[in-house]
Amino acid sequence: MADQFALAAGGATATVSAAGAELLRWSAGGRDLLWRPDPRFWAQTCPILFPVVGRSTRDRVAVCGSLYPMPLHGFAARRPFQIVEAAADRVVLRLVDDAQTRKLYPFSFMLDVTFRLQPIQLSVEFEVTNTGTATQPYALGFHPGFARSAAACIVFEADEDPAVPEIAPGGLLSHRRRQVPLADRALAVADSLLSQGALCFLDAKSRWLRLEQRDGSSITLAAAGFRHWAVWGKPGAPFICLEAWTGHADFETDSGELAERPSMRLLPPGGSAVHRLRMVAQSPRERFHGA
Repeated sequence: MADQFALAAGGATATVSAAGAELLRWSAGGRDLLWRPDPRFWAQTCPILFPVVGRSTRDRVAVCGSLYPMPLHGFAARRPFQIVEAAADRVVLRLVDDAQTRKLYPFSFMLDVTFRLQPIQLSVEFEVTNTGTATQPYALGFHPGFARSAAACIVFEADEDPAVPEIAPGGLLSHRRRQVPLADRALAVADSLLSQGALCFLDAKSRWLRLEQRDGSSITLAAAGFRHWAVWGKPGAPFICLEAWTGHADFETDSGELAERPSMRLLPPGGSAVHRLRMVAQSPRERFHGA
């Protein structure tokens, strides 16, 4: 099995790794759109989050009273995927449960991830299938890190609540809220904004976000089947993550029982669910919402 797979379409290129089904590179219109990892800040590019999103209480989950260790954002990003279909502009990767995953997550599942490249667009489809006999709780997330200029702005499709949950010590969500400078659906990216952890827009109204750069170029991330958005980065780092989530981290008060975790999806035996994302790159334009 190849470790990486290259896609090409109309001058655009992308590279997908079998390790974690991670998107490593995406170029369109002669521009590299993803950041290049720097371990001083973040060693990844675009991890897939599964079967949980965010931090779990005491880094473990409970299933029917039994405890299982659960790393931040689950384990899919650390597992090898199999390439099951491939064409010049499309690749399908698959992760299935095994003895190692069942030590963390005692469910039988299949996760298919399909990347399809077009000249200015990259589409990602996730299909989660419950191949076992018990109801399967899961959450899914997509965590791309985009290259950003010193001045960048995030524009939301709809008006969102500018009060987001604080991140508690240890990475859980707090019921306390903090205000972010979201005005007229636009949020200027600044180091001060990123210094207190991820901005989690839970149960968001927006079905798309757009990252606008100072030169007027932009990337729009549109999601179907995802309820939440997150914005994350590191002060001083030349990237910003726009993340689409179906679920989120535990709150400080949560019990740790996986099926009771807020916003988890519950798949019946033999059931499947599809979640779709679309990223569209636009060339420089005159308009820029930032200061």
